[in-house]
Amino acid sequence: MILCCGEALIDMLPRQSESGEAVFAPYPGGAVFNTSVALGRLGVPVGLLTGLSRDLFGQRLERSLQASHVAYDLAIRSDRPTTLAFVTLKDGQAQYAFYDENTAGRMLAPQDMPGRLEGVSALFFGGISLAVEPCAEAYAALCLREAGTRPVMLDPNIRPGFIADEARYRERLNGMLAVADIVKLSDEDLVWLEGDGDLPDLAAKVLARGPKLLCLTEGASGVTGYTGSGSVFVEAQKAQVVDTVGAGDTFNAGFLASLHGGGVLTKAALADLSDDALRDALTLGARAAAITVARAGANPPWAAELQ
Repeated sequence: MILCCGEALIDMLPRQSESGEAVFAPYPGGAVFNTSVALGRLGVPVGLLTGLSRDLFGQRLERSLQASHVAYDLAIRSDRPTTLAFVTLKDGQAQYAFYDENTAGRMLAPQDMPGRLEGVSALFFGGISLAVEPCAEAYAALCLREAGTRPVMLDPNIRPGFIADEARYRERLNGMLAVADIVKLSDEDLVWLEGDGDLPDLAAKVLARGPKLLCLTEGASGVTGYTGSGSVFVEAQKAQVVDTVGAGDTFNAGFLASLHGGGVLTKAALADLSDDALRDALTLGARAAAITVARAGANPPWAAELQ
């Protein structure tokens, strides 16, 4: 089972009422939640480790996880409220306003993390959960604890406006980058992390930190997988973009699903991944993401839609 570790929240998406009034409608979301749902829909055994509220929004998140075959028995339950993210769209690009103080997802501590992870073959970390405390420290501690024995994928999905203490965030992220096997970054993430420069040169700097593989997404320009021995480029799939909510999260799931299906989601295999296996994983990630951007909200495809 792949265990996705991070936030589950409610996206309040802009809609229009029957009378034409602008409103916000609640939809289950969060970067790590979306990745877990996309993996479940692709038929991959998956679980979600998150802080889950007992409120009405938390119950809605539970129903969505059940519907997409995502296990959540490791979720940490509380009576704190669910995080809300109000989304506005500009030219199809999502912009967020988070309401996250004292929430079930945010108020996790290292001692809340589970002990032995029975049945877990790989871990995925990412999203805003790595930017806010105390949950960021909890997930970082789990990552560092488990990375020696299980492959780890990291997608920080960097949102500069959400980072209160940049120095502390960078220190935490650097520690996780050093032990991660796979890192996914957008081109904007990469420049924020390493500064200006040619993308291949910046990618090499990230690999020098420790990862075996870097997936660099550039939106409609495609995605490149960088390893210590070279790179593989895959074009973006053509799609009529409705919005980009959940696109990167769905890519992560498609990428992991391909590695899992090919039997190469292990630390040993990732250290010597063939170009063909990398290309297959990048391609499935791009195909899955193209379906998500073609419909409103984070609505990842089911396996049958990719046949």
